[in-house]
Amino acid sequence: MHVDPEPPVVRVSHDAQGVDDRGLPVSPDGTDQRLALTFDAFDARHHTLWLRYAHTQVGSRAAAETVVDATCARLLGHWPHVLTQESVARYAWALLKEEVAWWLDDHDREPALVDTAAFHAAVRKLLDHENHENHKKQEKHDQFDVLQREIRLYGAISRLPERQYDVVVLRYVLQIPDEEVAEYMGIEVATVRSHVRHARRRLARHLDVRETETEE
Repeated sequence: MHVDPEPPVVRVSHDAQGVDDRGLPVSPDGTDQRLALTFDAFDARHHTLWLRYAHTQVGSRAAAETVVDATCARLLGHWPHVLTQESVARYAWALLKEEVAWWLDDHDREPALVDTAAFHAAVRKLLDHENHENHKKQEKHDQFDVLQREIRLYGAISRLPERQYDVVVLRYVLQIPDEEVAEYMGIEVATVRSHVRHARRRLARHLDVRETETEE
């Protein structure tokens, strides 16, 4: 997903002349200081989630920090424009995803999601949900069969449509409430739940299992 290209997106250097330690230009009337405070409040609310999401994609804390720092620099570079957006959280989310994609492309890497412990736990939760009525039968499967099935699910999740993929990561891997998922993605809570249902059905088809409507 690409964001509004106006004004031009630039990467801001915090060492640039005439900017404060947040990357915002310094003005004598204090306007930019007030803008910086609004960014600080926004960043304080969302920064940890941004880091956690980036970590699932790029595979290390250091790389995640690089991605999030670049995202913050872009936001700071035209923060007044960002504040005019219908959903600032959604705009920032789109920038974060662009930075993740650029980092992966620069390093010739695929998303590291399937290598994280959190993802493996989320996959098992999904599997449990899909098959709670057949739990006893599942227990009779040998571990090799279970592993094969999880590997198939990893591939299926990676092929989900973008919105469904984001919902699965936010809701199951990062365990974000539906209301916060809706805020980050700029959609209604009902739409989040719809994406969850469609993702489950798509994954169930890939796994050739019966999908249920029971919530976890």
